[in-house]
Amino acid sequence: MGISMNLVTYLDKELHLSSSKSANTVTNFMGALNILALFGGFLADTKLGRYLTIAIFASICAVGVTLLTLATSIPSMKPPHCDKTKTQQCIEASGSQLALLYVALYTIALGGGGIKSNVSGLGSDQFDASNPKEEKAMVYFFNRFYFCVSLGSVFAVTVLVYIQDDVGRGLGYGISAGTMIIAVIVLVCGTRMYRFKKPQGSPLTVIWRVVFLAIKNRKHPYPANPGFLNGYSNSKVPHTAKFRPLDKAAILLDYANSDENRNNPWIVSTVTEVEEVKMVISLIPIWSTCIPFWTVYSQMNTFTMEQAAIMNRKVGTFSIPGGSFSIFLFISILLFTSLNERVIVRLARKITHDPKGLRSLQRIGIGLVLSVIGMVASAIVEKKRRETHINELKKISAFWLVPQFFLVGAGEAFAYVGQLEFFIREAPERMKSMSTGLFLSSLAMGYFMSSVLVSLTDMATNGSWLTNDLDMGKLENFYWLLAILGVINFLGFLVLASRHRYKMQNYISKNEGVENWNKTSIEKVDDIEVNKAAVGGKEEA
Repeated sequence: MGISMNLVTYLDKELHLSSSKSANTVTNFMGALNILALFGGFLADTKLGRYLTIAIFASICAVGVTLLTLATSIPSMKPPHCDKTKTQQCIEASGSQLALLYVALYTIALGGGGIKSNVSGLGSDQFDASNPKEEKAMVYFFNRFYFCVSLGSVFAVTVLVYIQDDVGRGLGYGISAGTMIIAVIVLVCGTRMYRFKKPQGSPLTVIWRVVFLAIKNRKHPYPANPGFLNGYSNSKVPHTAKFRPLDKAAILLDYANSDENRNNPWIVSTVTEVEEVKMVISLIPIWSTCIPFWTVYSQMNTFTMEQAAIMNRKVGTFSIPGGSFSIFLFISILLFTSLNERVIVRLARKITHDPKGLRSLQRIGIGLVLSVIGMVASAIVEKKRRETHINELKKISAFWLVPQFFLVGAGEAFAYVGQLEFFIREAPERMKSMSTGLFLSSLAMGYFMSSVLVSLTDMATNGSWLTNDLDMGKLENFYWLLAILGVINFLGFLVLASRHRYKMQNYISKNEGVENWNKTSIEKVDDIEVNKAAVGGKEEA
């Protein structure tokens, strides 16, 4: 966080890159970091396990931050000093000067991807889902996990940003490198205390096999009863009627009916495997509606930082670093993360009579609404800032940016926790790390979507909206564009969320002799333990 929040000002002020290029460099870096989480999740689920993956990739991340420290400390890695505010013709950093910086950033992205996709999963592994007390405690884990992440972010945008701006980039990034090394040591020191889950093979291979066999058997008729599908009676996951064409992957054809062929996954899939693939497919629609939220959030790292840099940041005689204004973003996150656990969830329980209070999709929906309001506030403030600066020749206070930080931060407190819980709890057991990677890839796509929108807006307006000098542009129009796209996305989310059926709603308790639970009755027993006996003695349930 200490890198991404203030990187745009380094690219703009010291490397003399254009506003749009600086913004896209940051969003591409953050996008790569989050898309590489899919790779980290794949490795953990397939071969290494979550703990070993974190240990290796955290070490890679430490190397990357060390390289970044060197890239920003060596004088030859920067162009000649130039003050853009005095309309001097500044020399942009050359490709060779940017090379080490880019190597450092994408090494950090690789390491960070391996950490982000697994650390929350490793945390949830420490809870035994078959123990009612531990299962209930896991609900609070995600909130507290993100609270700690935000606490670290507060330190980054206050202490680290101040050191980077007023003391030196090398020292600021050097502290980040040292912190990363300490983090690896702390992780390893706790090894004896952890609960470990062994990797259960490549989830992508399972997905590919099921799709392949479903296509191969597409011309064969469905069995008269789903009970005739391979592995129906001892399936770890209850059979569902959705995405029915995939059931053909589990059809027991004549040549697949022998015991040897029945156990060959390339000849016939099991109901468990088919249902796991259905679960993953069910996540995709919600995943797509999460992307615009992170497109909005990425503006807090880019154009909002540039706005803060040219506004009045003085409090008495002290000038607050522009990057430190994101402290209001994290104060908002910390505030609403705490309120979620202590007030909002308890209040929601009384209103809805749902033990969870707010379900994951409801959290996401609230986050989407707040992000739209945040962009509306951003557009109004930017129009006010530009008109005041041009007409009255004075800078308005940077504290005008607080509402947009507050609104987007509150949105993140709901959306991030909701998305994290949704993708981990709704994923198949053996695909948790990959599912976390899928969630983080929505962040990646949000950042990449921001880069694409910036480039398209630049082309469509001939650079009149997003200029190097924000006073001469119309940044507020770009914010209005994001707000409109956010409203359209929220309407789509409402449709998809209303159709989604939670994984818990699909379980049927055979022990109590209940053959067909309807949706309403299943929702009411969401907190009841689904133990080994309830689903064929399978501990994974």
